[in-house]
Amino acid sequence: MDKILKYFPELTERQREQFEALDALYHDWNAKINVISRKDIDQLYEHHVLHSLAIAKAIRFRPGTRILDFGTGGGFPGIPLGILFPDCEFKLIDGTGKKIRVAQEVSQAIGLTNCHPEHLRGEDEKGQYHFVVSRAVMPLPDLVKIVRKNIAKPQLNALPNGIICLKGGDLQAETQPFRNIVETTDISTFFAEDWYKGKYVIYLPVKSLNR
Repeated sequence: MDKILKYFPELTERQREQFEALDALYHDWNAKINVISRKDIDQLYEHHVLHSLAIAKAIRFRPGTRILDFGTGGGFPGIPLGILFPDCEFKLIDGTGKKIRVAQEVSQAIGLTNCHPEHLRGEDEKGQYHFVVSRAVMPLPDLVKIVRKNIAKPQLNALPNGIICLKGGDLQAETQPFRNIVETTDISTFFAEDWYKGKYVIYLPVKSLNR
């Protein structure tokens, strides 16, 4: 929790309580339904919560922004972002029902009314959103094919509507098709911990793609 406050000291008391509650909730649910690897659960805040919040260092979503969390698993990055941006609406989808149950239960337990987890494949999602976010779900070209239909045309934020991904490793091959428009930011420019070296926030403005 100290790592969250280190980089987001402006949190309200309500937000602090919600973030603090995540540790016990995810430990409890992970013992029943394995949504986070056993070796990672004790690094929940650094490897999952703060990692999700790297998106908030790349863009500050304006009130009223609608965001789709594609392949949310147990609720990442959607739940941490939902806590940080209470005036935005988040829909969290995943094709694995037991993972979505964890996201539903955690959201309900902390009173996160702006997050709406649903057991749904991306191909079946029909809604329109300003942004689609994801966390190492699939290669970027495959993701674009599925979610470009879900990017709304009306703009609300300083950044044009598009896709924001958290990824690591060598990204040259999957970003190559979008080399002239994709933006890659090293998360270590936001967070000093060694774990973030070689991990990135990828932003792709969908208006630049041929529809």
